[in-house]
Amino acid sequence: MRRGIVIASIALLWLPGEMAAQQRTGGDTTLKGTTIEVIQSYKPEVKQLPKPQFTAELPPRDTSRPQFRYEVPQQTLNYTYSALPLRPLALGKDTTKLPFPGYLKVGAGNFSTIFLDAGIGNLKGENYETAIHLHHLSQEGNIKNQKTSLSGIEAEGTLHTGTNAWRLSLEGVRNQYHYYGYDHRVYDYSRDTVQQTFTGVSVGLDVKNEETNAWGLRYHPMVRGSIYGDSHEASERTVEFNVPVAKDIDEYLSAGIGVGGAITSLSLPSGNKSNNVVQITPHVAFKRGAFEGRAGLYPTFSQYYSTQLLPNVVASYKIPNSDFVVTLGWESRMIQNTYKELTSINPYLTPVEYAPAMYSNLHRQSKTDEGYGKVSTNLGNQFTISAKVSWRNYSNLPMFLNDSADSKNFYILYDESVNATSVEASIRYNVANTLSAGVTGSFFNFFNTTYGSVYHMPGIRFRGDLSWSPIKNLTITGYATILDKIYALNQAHVETKLDGVFDLGAGAEYVFIPRLSAFINTNNLLNDRYQRWYRYESYGFNVYGGLRLKF
Repeated sequence: MRRGIVIASIALLWLPGEMAAQQRTGGDTTLKGTTIEVIQSYKPEVKQLPKPQFTAELPPRDTSRPQFRYEVPQQTLNYTYSALPLRPLALGKDTTKLPFPGYLKVGAGNFSTIFLDAGIGNLKGENYETAIHLHHLSQEGNIKNQKTSLSGIEAEGTLHTGTNAWRLSLEGVRNQYHYYGYDHRVYDYSRDTVQQTFTGVSVGLDVKNEETNAWGLRYHPMVRGSIYGDSHEASERTVEFNVPVAKDIDEYLSAGIGVGGAITSLSLPSGNKSNNVVQITPHVAFKRGAFEGRAGLYPTFSQYYSTQLLPNVVASYKIPNSDFVVTLGWESRMIQNTYKELTSINPYLTPVEYAPAMYSNLHRQSKTDEGYGKVSTNLGNQFTISAKVSWRNYSNLPMFLNDSADSKNFYILYDESVNATSVEASIRYNVANTLSAGVTGSFFNFFNTTYGSVYHMPGIRFRGDLSWSPIKNLTITGYATILDKIYALNQAHVETKLDGVFDLGAGAEYVFIPRLSAFINTNNLLNDRYQRWYRYESYGFNVYGGLRLKF
């Protein structure tokens, strides 16, 4: 290294002298190329890295906001099965008391209207509950003998013992009518001669297991006895029973069987007429995913038809990713046509002493077969819609015709075979407890009839209802009823079409204090004098109001 330094020093000292000599001689002053070599010895060294210091630090916090999306399917309101009761072991019995389980509602109005409606639900304990309902409505119109009085009571009590629920029910009825559908210019009847009163009482007992037993069986047997009669020597006794049992075979399949029926005897001055039906109901049910179905073939033994095999098949499918449920089915039923059933439809039947021959053929059972397709869905959270298309066949369909004397009474005529196509639809709109409105309608087209028309059976039925709470403590209600395509035979036995029925009504109730409210109801706002039954004119515009007391 020192050697290199010495060489460099000599070169630097020699260079200025050489340059001066060239200047003095006046020669070329350009510095000639010279090579300088610098030599240095180099020793490589590895740089020392800093000693790492280990210090625990938290990861940086995630400040982004996560977004969650939940796809909740809309609830389908039309089910063909019954859910099992929930009995959570961790929860005790709900002992919350309703603020006012009972009420008394009384009112009065034009047409000498007297209205009573009462409910009692105070009688209950830890293992039992009861409910009692009483009601009465009486009116008298402007036409002589135009008067009705309808009264009834329904009571039931349920006792919970272990895994079973025992229910005892009691019903009583007293309905009084008057035959006023005659020509008042020709006939003049006193009130007692055209009065008809129907009275009845029934007692029923049933038991239902609230939890599946050790054998996995579900059962709900019932028995009911009733007595029903009128003020013209007709009395009917009936014993109804039904013993169904079902079991789940696996998570998809279940099966069941039952025995049911009704033993009925109608007592007349000429003797007793029996009307009995017994049915065995084996069935299987399947449910998996969006599909569920039920199929049964029921041997039925009746007094008029002997033995019949009545099919009952229904299948439904919920379309994936939608709220549409499609249902197809075929159902056959046997109808007894008891005296109670017929007078509940038309209370103006001819009394037994006036037409004993009619009552000798009164108990003729009817059979109906219906094949149908149905679609139901929800639109949002408020709308529920359903539509149904059917083909029907009626065997021994009862019809009501006016008698040939003064036309104030009706006799029964059975049509051995009637076919019909029908379209039924319903829609309902709900907004919490503020607004509820619904419309139901049906259209029947009868054909292949024996007598040309199905007398006094409406071909068009329409019903609408409304409940609205515009402000706190005020509830407004309304309804609309339309019946049309009603045919009858006049005094000359000529077929005639009755004017359509259009009944519009409204009501309101305002709560002054939690225990007391006032109400008003109106019926037939348009004062339409329609006839649901030939020659029986309606009451016309009717209004009544009163108070409701809660306790």
